[in-house]
Amino acid sequence: MDGILMKIYEHYTGDDRTMLLHAYDFAKAAHENQKRASGEPYFIHPCAVAEILVELGLNATTIASALLHDVIEDTSATEEDIRREFGEEVLSLVSGVTKLDKIVFKSQEEEEAENFRKIFIAMAKDIRVIIIKLADRLHNMRSLNYLSGERQKKMARETLDIYAPIAGRLGISQIKCELEDLCLKYLDPAAFEFLVENIHQKLEERNRFVDYVVEEIRGILKESNIAGDVFGRPKHFYSIYKKMKEKHKTLEQIYDLTAVRVIVGTVDECYEVFGKIHKQWKPVPMRIKDYIATPKPNLYQSLHTTVVTNFGQPFEIQIRTEEMHRTAEYGIAAHWKYKEQRDSETSLDQRIAWIREVMELQGGLKDSKEFMDTVKGELYSTELLVFTPHSKVISLPAGATPVDFAYAIHSEVGNRCTGAKVNGKIVPLNSQLELGDVVEIITSPNSKGPSRDWLKFIKSSSARAKIKSFYRKEMKEENIRLGRSMLEEAAKRKGYSLPQLLTAESFKLLSEKFSFDTQDEMFSAIGYGALTVHQIIFKLLDYYRKEVPQPVTVRPLHRTVQGAVTIKGTSGLLVSFAGCCSPVPGDEIIGFVTRGRGIVVHRKDCPNMKNADAGRLQPAEWIADEQGARFKAAIVVTAEDQGAALTAISGSVAEMKLEITSINGRYDRNESAIVDVTVALTNRHDVEILLNKIKSHPKIIDVRRVSD
Repeated sequence: MDGILMKIYEHYTGDDRTMLLHAYDFAKAAHENQKRASGEPYFIHPCAVAEILVELGLNATTIASALLHDVIEDTSATEEDIRREFGEEVLSLVSGVTKLDKIVFKSQEEEEAENFRKIFIAMAKDIRVIIIKLADRLHNMRSLNYLSGERQKKMARETLDIYAPIAGRLGISQIKCELEDLCLKYLDPAAFEFLVENIHQKLEERNRFVDYVVEEIRGILKESNIAGDVFGRPKHFYSIYKKMKEKHKTLEQIYDLTAVRVIVGTVDECYEVFGKIHKQWKPVPMRIKDYIATPKPNLYQSLHTTVVTNFGQPFEIQIRTEEMHRTAEYGIAAHWKYKEQRDSETSLDQRIAWIREVMELQGGLKDSKEFMDTVKGELYSTELLVFTPHSKVISLPAGATPVDFAYAIHSEVGNRCTGAKVNGKIVPLNSQLELGDVVEIITSPNSKGPSRDWLKFIKSSSARAKIKSFYRKEMKEENIRLGRSMLEEAAKRKGYSLPQLLTAESFKLLSEKFSFDTQDEMFSAIGYGALTVHQIIFKLLDYYRKEVPQPVTVRPLHRTVQGAVTIKGTSGLLVSFAGCCSPVPGDEIIGFVTRGRGIVVHRKDCPNMKNADAGRLQPAEWIADEQGARFKAAIVVTAEDQGAALTAISGSVAEMKLEITSINGRYDRNESAIVDVTVALTNRHDVEILLNKIKSHPKIIDVRRVSD
């Protein structure tokens, strides 16, 4: 706690210092007698958060807000207390990072999504909200060892999924790198310990090599009369871990464990040094990147090159100006830390333009979960830089198409898009763009809007959200009609009418799950693609089965069920069911006359029947009064691990009061768990409902019936 007081006296004067000392005393009194999981005074946490922000150079108002960021949530202090003592600006920042624990949500997932939306809304108003939140998360991760193993993994996963990417998008590499390393420590502790031990073992040898490279480059600067600084910086553990995972390399195969940075005065000097380094050492093809001419979306600029020394060892060199270095280290925080040195409100606006673009989407998104998915898609997208005909750089996710490009320019350009040219040639709209392509969008004022088919191939989350928003707003009546028609057709295929399934009671249950106010709202959501018709129809069938008792006649379980089907002209023949497709009542079926095994009943869509001799096929259908007979359905489940698969299968089967007759597990070449399971059930609807239930579990990758 003394540390923050020392920093307050060191970095702030006058009214700023007075306000910070008052915030310190207020927060200390509010958190008195509160303890952290470690047993230490709780007040240690806000002090640590404030210290992190002082190092980033944030102003006094932000530091005061950091000291106070938990008082509304965790103490008896009120918003009015904060407003009275510190003013509206501090209250706005504190409220922006206050969790929504006083509101009741239907699920933890919804709470996290809504909290995330609130943070982004506050970010759009004042970017300092997320900077405080990042510092808060960083200190919590530093002290994560006092929590249970389950909570450690949960917080580490959330941090890696959300907070580290945000820090990266804002260019605050100091926080991003430390967050990623701390996440690795708890998500894959064995890998973390391996890297720590093995990298430190060779530290002295690597340092000698880096010292040699640094001295060589300093010689180049001296010969060129260029003033600058050269130093080595070890790469953080997570970046090494990620490279090993993605490129399937061992630690010995990764040579650039340390990058050498060259800091010079001007952009011209960057390129001059760049050329002379390539004259000194041979560059590695495809490892030269010019982020000065085409900055990253977070405004990061540098020249990157990987060269090979005379000893045959490759290493990476980064060349940048002092101003570029500040942006690389501090990102958006450099606006405050170095605001007296050529930073401006205009550059700040440029840095947070992407946040405002995301917020423009949020009004057209159905709920917080959809908003969260959209933002995460933008944060995770791999960088692909392409150009407009006027040489403006557009950053898109890998695999992006001209449609993604059109929506990145403007929503109206995307909505009116009718064609595209890439490098002067007309291309299909689903073509994948490549690095450096020059893209021109052809529009028409007579366009009726985006095609629903575009949703099948676009890669950008923001483009997807804009297309769905168009259909939601511009074609509401058409969406309602289309959604109702799709649901009626789905019900008909299941053997029901929609009024049978969609009762007042079943809609009430649906509205509680999906937050619909009216049936038209539900139909519209299906029509514009926010929900699939399967999500609704399976729920309706599930509700119907529970509301309307189904007659069940239990038969002994066996492969052959005489009398369950009728096959024209086959009186007295042995009848059995094919194991390759496992037909159940409700499936369209056909009989196949075998040699010596009588009639084998297959599903009509069974792949083995595609080329069957038509003369040996016989019409078959289920006998209506035998629908209660029990049959076997073979299902294949693909999951992240076998434990998840078994949990999903056993839970779903038990919930539907069915019976597992066989189960086998294995792993595929991607290390995904494959589980083959055979289940005894009564009709096709049971199969589809079971598949849907298993598929709803979070770690399930795919579920299908055999031969589907």
